[in-house]
Amino acid sequence: MKYNPAEKLQDYLVFGEFGEVNPSITDSSTFTFLSFDKMQELFDHEIEGCFLYSRHLNPINDFLARALALLENTEAAQVTASGMAAISCALLQILNSGDEIVSSRTIYGGTYALFKNFFPKIGIETKFVNTCNLDSVEKAITNKTKVLYFESISNPLLEVADIAALRRIADAYNLKIVVDNTFSPMLITPSNYGADVVIHSLTKFINGASDCVAGCICSSKDFINSLRNVNSGAVMLLGPTMDSLRAASVLKNMHTLHIRLKQHSKNALIMATELENLGLKTFYPGLKSHPQHDLMESLLNPGFGFGGMLAFDVKNEEVSHQLLTRMQEELVGYFAVSLGFYKTLFSSPGTSTSSEIPKEEQIAMGMSGSLVRMSVGLDNDIYKSVGRVEKCLREMKVI
Repeated sequence: MKYNPAEKLQDYLVFGEFGEVNPSITDSSTFTFLSFDKMQELFDHEIEGCFLYSRHLNPINDFLARALALLENTEAAQVTASGMAAISCALLQILNSGDEIVSSRTIYGGTYALFKNFFPKIGIETKFVNTCNLDSVEKAITNKTKVLYFESISNPLLEVADIAALRRIADAYNLKIVVDNTFSPMLITPSNYGADVVIHSLTKFINGASDCVAGCICSSKDFINSLRNVNSGAVMLLGPTMDSLRAASVLKNMHTLHIRLKQHSKNALIMATELENLGLKTFYPGLKSHPQHDLMESLLNPGFGFGGMLAFDVKNEEVSHQLLTRMQEELVGYFAVSLGFYKTLFSSPGTSTSSEIPKEEQIAMGMSGSLVRMSVGLDNDIYKSVGRVEKCLREMKVI
């Protein structure tokens, strides 16, 4: 274990400075110094645990970061204003102009656009490969490659990364592994299998309320300190600061993460099983038909299931678009693009969260325009929702 085994995640969630069950919110942008010499010492040496200015560090943000580090079994963490800020800052801290990324081809559309369209403006190129094919990964590596990037469970096709195998490739070429674990907090702990940096969009399952945008970077103490460096730190200098009030809110919502994930997973497995039984091509790693089902089982932390995300294909793009509004009308959930909410959310990834990926590349990776992505909610009676989905599919003659 990389953290002190005497520490528990609960310690950071329930015990405040003055004994309160929720930590105090430090609603301050700046902090006082006891003397000029102390200020000079802090700026010269950046003493760990001291507070200078809230863009650098804030007590409640630090509280949340410590909890997230424990969640991901890393030495430290840094919270950011969004998941994309976390991805951008982590990679910009590692990479220089002229460096290359080898990335999974099935990733969130915003990440794809960052790699494909923005990073080349500063001299960073990306090769997109099928990371389930280890030979393809190795063939894409050059002497310019510095990072392997992928998602533990990919968006939106639910492919599962063999993190340990990718770690062996990274070791052979002296590469850093950066993993987006947004779909699988608590389910999978990438650092246990060799990930150097773990990213989350806290907006999703970890916060769970669809009421904020937030992110985090979990890694070694040295890497997190480098992000905060006043002279060269990407987080310090680019300034994606999380608001202290929001940090407190996310921290409170982490109380129920383990309970929520179990229910999300339970409901998603039922929904995926029923959709597959209706004859639809269904993407869910909890199904035995999923190509990485056995791999997923080997990666899972026990007790949390296979996650709350699934996708299914209705074979007709126009029908898939109509289905989204019909399911909303039938009270299955909301036609919306995010995930991890207590209500079921569904969308058409090819025209929304993956729309930045060109159509020909979507087709090459197996993502059709008729794919529906579903974040299954916390319904007490999931079979009622299953029945409503089946009703919509039958009325539209999909089944």
